[in-house]
Amino acid sequence: MANLLLLTIFSPVMKHLFLKHLFLAFFCMILHTVRAQNNTIQLSSEAEISLITIGPGPELYDSFGHTAIRVKDPRRNIDWVFNYGRFNFNTPNFYMKFARGQLLYTLWVTPFDEFIEDYKVQRRWVKEQILALDTQDKKLFFDFLKNNAKDENREYLYDFFFDNCATRPLDALKSVMGKQLKIDYSSFPEGFTHRELIRDNVHWNTWGMVGMDIAIGSVTDRLATKEEYAFLPEYSMEAFANSTISDGNTKEPLVSKAEPLFIPEKENTYKELFVISPIVIISLLSLLLLYKTYTDHKNERPLGFVDALVLFCTGIIGILLAFLWFGTEHTTTKWNYNLLWAFPFHIIASFAIRKVAPPRWIYPYMKLSVILLALLGFHWIIGVQQYAYALIPLFIALAVRYMYMLKVIKKSRMTV
Repeated sequence: MANLLLLTIFSPVMKHLFLKHLFLAFFCMILHTVRAQNNTIQLSSEAEISLITIGPGPELYDSFGHTAIRVKDPRRNIDWVFNYGRFNFNTPNFYMKFARGQLLYTLWVTPFDEFIEDYKVQRRWVKEQILALDTQDKKLFFDFLKNNAKDENREYLYDFFFDNCATRPLDALKSVMGKQLKIDYSSFPEGFTHRELIRDNVHWNTWGMVGMDIAIGSVTDRLATKEEYAFLPEYSMEAFANSTISDGNTKEPLVSKAEPLFIPEKENTYKELFVISPIVIISLLSLLLLYKTYTDHKNERPLGFVDALVLFCTGIIGILLAFLWFGTEHTTTKWNYNLLWAFPFHIIASFAIRKVAPPRWIYPYMKLSVILLALLGFHWIIGVQQYAYALIPLFIALAVRYMYMLKVIKKSRMTV
């Protein structure tokens, strides 16, 4: 569940990934051994296939949990995890592919003991659902996984909402079971958008969620179908729990047994200090801007560095958002109306605004900027797109400052 999150927390993630990939050579050796066995081994009648679900972790990119498939066969002495949530840190042009949404994720096969140990260290709960598959269905499912694990098949283009570690196991089972499998989503709540489902896992007043709210577009504000909820591991786990297998005459639960494999005494989930939270920091900055505007108005000061800085910073953010919309393959960053306040052309205006005699176009341009902020509020009210709650003080401060800019520009034009 990492690709969208990586857009907003690039540096911390890279540090974490560097530490984890110190063990890359070791896992590659294990993976090579497992692959060699994959092509020849067949499951015995004692084999079990189960869905493994992991709870949220201590980092932002762990907030959504994780999903994998376990294949256990004591008679064949195998206990493997098929994990669709990995990617190769050594991929050529890694950073460029990551930024453009072209980084391929990979199906990794690792021993179960190695897999679960990492989550125990992170103090994240691990739950298992053993699937009630007959011997033939287990064979078909295992063959499907083995085929996916081949070098030519193991990579896929990750999509945060529609093709990730939580959706892949469900799609794989659908492919194997066909019409025998009846997925039941009826217990899922109704009326949530994709953005709201994300906020259920990451609090709105965190830098991670503010970053995501800015980076993702209005495509995430349409109502999600119940089936689409399963992009989140806990909803995928619930879908498995409610599903059934039918042969036309009889029907039985898909999950024959569910049990926790590890429950930490105290969960280590992602948290941020309130004193440095977005609502505190952004409100303080907004109040400073409002105070600056008040004193400038009272003392009839001309436009200056603060105005150029505001326009330059919002313009830089706008360029990044435009790149995510038009220059990448990320489906979640399209149609992003945060560009109404973070307008790329503000960078040009930032150099023109400080001139003693600003160009004639700057006055209608600042009028447009005020109109764009009004449109942003209108979009929010009618539900086209939701914005980060913590940005509300900033929107107010920007509107007030822009109107002050218009006043000063108009006065300077009258005196010329």
